[in-house]
Amino acid sequence: MRKIILSILLGLAIIAGSIYGSKLIADSKVNRRPVPKKVIKTVFIDTVQNGAVAIKVPANGTLMAKERVEIYAEVQGVLKKGRQLFKTGQQYRAGQALVRIDASEYYASVQSAKSNLYNLVTSIMPDLQLDYPEDFSKWQDYVINFDLEKTTPKLPEIESEKEKYFITGRGIFSSYYNVKNLEQRLSKYIISAPFSGVLTEALVTEGTLVRTGQKLGEFIKVGTYELEVAISKSYADFLKLGEEVSLSNLEKTRTYTGRVSRINGRVDQATQTITAFIEVKGEDLKEGQYLEANLNAKNENDAIEVDRALLTDNNQIFVLRDSILDVINVSPVYFSDKTVVLKDVPEGELIVSKPVAGAYAGMLVKVYGVNTSDKTKK
Repeated sequence: MRKIILSILLGLAIIAGSIYGSKLIADSKVNRRPVPKKVIKTVFIDTVQNGAVAIKVPANGTLMAKERVEIYAEVQGVLKKGRQLFKTGQQYRAGQALVRIDASEYYASVQSAKSNLYNLVTSIMPDLQLDYPEDFSKWQDYVINFDLEKTTPKLPEIESEKEKYFITGRGIFSSYYNVKNLEQRLSKYIISAPFSGVLTEALVTEGTLVRTGQKLGEFIKVGTYELEVAISKSYADFLKLGEEVSLSNLEKTRTYTGRVSRINGRVDQATQTITAFIEVKGEDLKEGQYLEANLNAKNENDAIEVDRALLTDNNQIFVLRDSILDVINVSPVYFSDKTVVLKDVPEGELIVSKPVAGAYAGMLVKVYGVNTSDKTKK
């Protein structure tokens, strides 16, 4: 019996010691996690001043030369070497020969036709002197001034019906117009530059056999270009001819000033846009260069322009009232890629000017640049 009592007492003593030891261990544990401090976020604010906001419609496109020609051959022959090689980037002055096609064979046939005309006119001179002495002198002058190496001169003016019948009966008119037709075609063997510019495409080289209807290249006038842009039809009524447009390159390192030169009168059915052409000049511009444009669409009165990130999904923005954030409803009227134009914002309201992460209505904040502790002491 004594052993049983001792065993029970010993067990109770062990249990009591364990409880006491665990309590000591628990009390000795140090809480190393600090209590988080309440952080008050700093906000930037602006005072609302409603006014006229210029809505600018962004657009982009590539430059195209305002004056350009595609060079096609109307005759057949071997391309001859000129003073300048027919190569891309070659510059030509107005009137300078771009292309010369070998016309030696065709030139011989033209000279033969001119010689036949000359012989016909010469053969009628004796009859003119006898039957029409009053018209002889002008035809004599025509024969004297007839030069086979130059363009065929215009026939003398016919002054009477008898003279007309006589000349027609000898076949002079038909021979003359045949020669003029051949000379006109002979001129197509040389293609001259219609204006000063540069060759942007060359599809043939010297010695190539050129065929009728073959494209030879493209020629443009440098310095004056057009930018084709597509504008939403909702802003079509605000576009005006001659209106200035600000342009910039892709890197935003250069700016140019252009003018709206043409506006298409038809709306694209697929995209519901209208094409506008902006004329711009610049010696450093190149055809095919990418430019961005900002067209002045209209002015929105009693509005402000803010960062798009400040507008919530519910068309609300944050305002500051006694260091507490609140929200107000606004009416967005135009969105750009970075900003939004708002209306119905009360004049003089303090709005948050930079986005605040995790902002909510009722959030306690402090204004950047204002010492809240000093403000409390006062």
